[in-house]
Amino acid sequence: MEIGISTFVETTPDVRTGEVISHAQRIREVVEEIVLADQVGLDVFGVGEHHREDYAASSPAVVLAAAASQTKNIRLTSAVTVLSSADPVRVFQDFATLDGISNGRAEIMAGRGSFIESFPLFGYDLRDYEELFDEKLDLLLKLQTSEKITWSGKHRPAIENLGVYPRPVQKPLPIWIGSGGNQESVIRAGLLGLPLVLAIIGGSPLHFAPLVELYKKAAEHAGHDSSKLKVASHSHGFIADDTETAADKFFPPTQYAMNKLGKERGWGPYNRSSFDAARSFEGALYVGDTDTVAEKIIHLRKNVGIERFMLHVPVGTMPHEDVMRAIELLGTRVAPKVKEEVARWESVQ
Repeated sequence: MEIGISTFVETTPDVRTGEVISHAQRIREVVEEIVLADQVGLDVFGVGEHHREDYAASSPAVVLAAAASQTKNIRLTSAVTVLSSADPVRVFQDFATLDGISNGRAEIMAGRGSFIESFPLFGYDLRDYEELFDEKLDLLLKLQTSEKITWSGKHRPAIENLGVYPRPVQKPLPIWIGSGGNQESVIRAGLLGLPLVLAIIGGSPLHFAPLVELYKKAAEHAGHDSSKLKVASHSHGFIADDTETAADKFFPPTQYAMNKLGKERGWGPYNRSSFDAARSFEGALYVGDTDTVAEKIIHLRKNVGIERFMLHVPVGTMPHEDVMRAIELLGTRVAPKVKEEVARWESVQ
């Protein structure tokens, strides 16, 4: 069982002061967060790609590389790389470079992305949304296994027997598929034999269990050993020394961020009752003291089969020291409890 953190490197206004920190400051803070996550024994840290004012990381590989030389063990991944609007060759080169700097700790989490700003920015038509992802994933997977590439497609110039460098330390460089819970995407990941990351950010996490089963059945249908394929989850949450403090600190910035996105996407208002329902034991928010969060992660592992859990913190802007404390608690108290219980449980299965 692996435990880690994901972040979108948010720069929304501080709900207490109205202050908006610079992109540069927030990026430096995230590098400190990655370094701390490594020091407290967490397994993985993911940085998401966005191309808008309220998120500072348009190039996750660069942010992760800044932390790579200051860390020793933690795995470093995108969360996600918006592959549909990226050049797979450049993505592979960036993460192979990160793999070299970190001496074999880089991963790519490829996804379509739930934000669309990158498509017009890089000259892609949203009408090609599905086709772009399929084609570019095909190229990325060829780059994963072959030093020299011959490839042709519809949305990118052909490549004729050209080498792509540097080569990564890991053989192969891990490529995960990120999914919001779409059946088609989990089937695709299974058929390709790729590890799967589920964004579990609403409803009951246990509702994702059938998707995990569908993923494994697709993998087995394609001749892959499903027991060797990892399933991860990414969920919003926050940890403090007591549950009420955690909830009271996490709710205001989360409400701001969710309502801002809600206005763009036509969602209803996000209020405290919605928040409190989601942080119940069966809800998708992992907010509370260390025991509360650990018990929910254990419950997820036992009932859904998740082998990697990534706590997404923060959702909106929070004081850097509060985020650092949450990372410390996750690494020093939550992760050991989860791993001990999962090991004990598996030993009697």
